[in-house]
Parts: sequence; structure tokens; C-alpha cells
Amino acid sequence: MSKSLRIAIAEDEHELLVDLEETLHEFGHQVVAKANNGRELVQLCRETRPDLVITDIKMPEMDGLEAAEQIRDESPLPIIILSAYHDSEFVERALKENVLAFLVKPLSDQSLKTSITLAMRRFKEFQLLEQQAIDLQQALEDRKIIERAKGIIMSRAELSEQDAFRRLQLLSSQKNQKLVEIAHTIVDAEDLFKL
Repeated sequence: MSKSLRIAIAEDEHELLVDLEETLHEFGHQVVAKANNGRELVQLCRETRPDLVITDIKMPEMDGLEAAEQIRDESPLPIIILSAYHDSEFVERALKENVLAFLVKPLSDQSLKTSITLAMRRFKEFQLLEQQAIDLQQALEDRKIIERAKGIIMSRAELSEQDAFRRLQLLSSQKNQKLVEIAHTIVDAEDLFKL
């Protein structure tokens, strides 16, 4: 990965925190937040808005997975979990929190580097899929409004479906507005007459 990332890290063992920070600097990344517990990590992520979070699981006050849940709810970020433990409970919780990588300590530089690359790529893919879902939902809502407006025109002007749609297109062109905006105007006007 050639792009330098702004990374927040959390680890309750000071030596491991320092080692992780040094390794990330060697990779060309900037550590913008260092936390000793999950609560501190959540607060620092609010303040620094990192590109990536790397956190230990077992920490005082709030564990890394609880912190991951709060961070995700406030502002989705790619998250990598570090743990000396790899039992199924932690893995299940990590999956639930949409953690993108789960690394077991002791870490190798190569596995960390690879996990960062994969986590960033997967996060971008998830963001793209989420945006596509939002766009599809909006297109469906727009289509419903256009169909409703078309029905109103068909009823009021006694036009065929095709002619009603052409009239919508003509109005859209004449008023230099999107088809869905014209449809909203027609539906809103019809709703006024029903009051």
C-alpha cells in the first residue's frame, strides 16, 4: 500500500503500543491517536478521524470490540483487531462488529502490512456497495413517484400511459428540472386537492 494512512491504535501494554507505532511509522503511516483502553480509543477517534483503527481486544474499561462497535456506529472505519486470544467467542464478536482483520499476537510485520492493505481495500468495496444500495433504493423511490404522477396525468388528462409519460418528459425539459422533481410537484398538487 503506497498511500500513507492516519491510524489510531489501542493497546494496554505500553511496550506493545510503542512497537506497533514504530512498525506503522516504518510502513510510512502516521499514528494520530494512541489509546490504552477502549473508551479512550473511541474518544480519540472522534477527535482525530483516522483512516484506520488497530486495536487490541482485551483492555481495561472497554474492550476493543466494544470500542469497535461504538466507532462503527458513530463513523464507520476499517478496524483491525489484535489479540493474544483466538477463541470462537472473540471471532464471532469480531464478525458481528464488521472487523476487517483479526490478527493473533505475536504479530509479524508482513501479516500486519498485508492486513492493512486488505482491510482498506475491503472497506472501500463495502462503502461502494453501500452507496450502490442507497442509489438503488433512491431510484426505486423515484420510480414510484414518477409512476404515481403518470397515473394522475392519465386520469386527469385522459391520456394513455405512453402519452402521460411523454408529457412528464416534456414538462421536465421545458422547466429544466429532473423528471422526479416534476413528478413530485404533480403528486403534491394532487394531494392538495384531496384535502
